[in-house]
Amino acid sequence: MNDLPDKKADRAERLSRELDAAFRNRADLYRLLLDELTAEIGSQAAEAVMIRAIEKRGREVAAAAFPSFGPNDARAIGEAFLAVSPDDGRMYPTDVERSDTGIALKVRRCPLKDAWIEAGVGGAELATLCRIAGAFDRGLFEATGVRFENVTWTPGHGPGCCHIRLTDRDA
Repeated sequence: MNDLPDKKADRAERLSRELDAAFRNRADLYRLLLDELTAEIGSQAAEAVMIRAIEKRGREVAAAAFPSFGPNDARAIGEAFLAVSPDDGRMYPTDVERSDTGIALKVRRCPLKDAWIEAGVGGAELATLCRIAGAFDRGLFEATGVRFENVTWTPGHGPGCCHIRLTDRDA
C-alpha cells in the first residue's frame, strides 16, 4: 500500500501551520519592538523608526521580486504579488478587482492582525501596528514606480484588513 500521498498531505499541513506560526511570530516581534521603542523614545518616534525599517525591507524585497516591472505595470505587479501569496493565498485571502490600468486588493484576513488581537491588542494600538505593517507594502509597491494607495485597518473599518490599490503611473 502506498502511503506517500498521505505523507505529502501531512507534510503540507504541517508546513502550513509552521508558516502561520512564523507570521504570528513576526507579529509578536512588531508588537514587542513597538512597546520597547515606545518606552525608550516615545510613541511617535517608535512608530516612525519601525515604519522606516519595514518600508526599507519592502524596497529590498521589491528589488528581488519585481526587477522586470515598471511604473505602468500595476496590474502585472499585483498579479505577481498574488501568485506568491503565502500558502497559495490561504494566509491572506483577498478580494481582487482588476482594470486595464491597475488592480485593487482587499485583504480579508491577516495573520499579523489575528496574532495582535489574540495578544489582547485592540483599538488605537491595533491600528498603529497595522499602519506599521503596511509600511512593507508601501516600500514593496512604491519601489516599482506604480501609484500606490493603502488603507490599513482602523477602528470602525470593519472586518478584514488593508485595502491596496495599484495604478499605472501614467493612468
